[in-house]
Amino acid sequence: MNNNFWENLDKGFLALAPLAGVSDLPFRQICKEYGADVVYSEMASATALAFAPEKTLELVEFEDVERPYVVQLFGKDPEHFKVAAKLIEERISPDGIDINFGCPVPKVAKQTAGAELFKDIKLSKKIIEATINSTSLPVSIKTRTQAGPTHLLEFLDYMQNLDIKALMVHGRTLKQGFVGDVDYETIKRSRDYFGGILIANGGIVDKKSALKMQEKTGADGLGIARGAFGRPWIFSELKVNNYQSPEQKEIYKIILRHAELIVEKKTEKYLLEFRKHLCWYVNGMPNAKRLREEFVKVETLSDIKEIINKN
Repeated sequence: MNNNFWENLDKGFLALAPLAGVSDLPFRQICKEYGADVVYSEMASATALAFAPEKTLELVEFEDVERPYVVQLFGKDPEHFKVAAKLIEERISPDGIDINFGCPVPKVAKQTAGAELFKDIKLSKKIIEATINSTSLPVSIKTRTQAGPTHLLEFLDYMQNLDIKALMVHGRTLKQGFVGDVDYETIKRSRDYFGGILIANGGIVDKKSALKMQEKTGADGLGIARGAFGRPWIFSELKVNNYQSPEQKEIYKIILRHAELIVEKKTEKYLLEFRKHLCWYVNGMPNAKRLREEFVKVETLSDIKEIINKN
C-alpha cells in the first residue's frame, strides 16, 4: 500500500509550516478552514519522546479534520529518532513525519538540533536513515539554504540514496534567520539533487510574494509560516481569485472562533499563550495599539469577549 500522501497533492498546494508555540491544534484547524492543504505540528523533541513521552505526545495530538497532518521532530541522536518515529506512528498515526534541520532558535541550537544539526552532514544522514527505517510513514525534512559551512546542495547530494519523500526549504541561511533576501536560485537548484516533493518557504506574506516564489523556484508547493501570524485567511487569499480579506468585525469573529477552540480543545489557561495571536490579529487596525494593551492582559474567554464587545 502506498501511503505517501505527498504524491496526491495538487501542484501549488499550500502548507502551514511547523511553528514552535504557534502551530497547535486550534490554529491548525483555523488554517485548515481557510484552505491550508497540509499542516505540520509544533516541533516535538525526539529525546523527550524516547524517555518521557506523554507530555510530548499530548503536544502533537490532532483530529482527522486536519489531515494530511505531519509531525515534526527535532533532536540529535539517531537512537532517539528510532524510538520517536515508532511511537508517533503507533500512538498518533499522522500522515507523515518531518525532521527539522532549519530551526535557528538558540534553545534548539544549544542541543545541536535544528539548523545546528544541518552543519553535521554525517550525523544528519544517520538520523534520517534511522527515522526512515523505523516507520512506514513518509519521511520529509525541513532545511535552510545554508548553516555554517554546509550548503543545502552539498547536504542534498550526500542524502541522494535516502528515500526522503518531501523537502521544505526556507530560502534563507541560518545567519539570516527570518529576515533578508530569499535565495530562490538555491531552492530551484534543489531539483538537481532531490527527486521528491519540493516545498518553498520564506517571506511568503501575500499573493505577490507567493507568485514570485512559485515562478522563481518551480516548487511543487509553498510553505506559509510567519505570513499566517494573525492572518490564517492567507491560504484563501492565495487560492481564491478576488478574495475579500476580512474587515475588522469579521476578524473579531475569527478571534472568538480561535479562542473558543483553544478552550474546547485545550483549556482556558492556554489563553495566556493566545495573547501573542491576539496581538497579531489586530495588526493594522486603527485602534491596534489600545487593543494590544488590553489583549496582553486577558486570562479568560470572557475577557476577550468583553474587549471585542466594547470595540
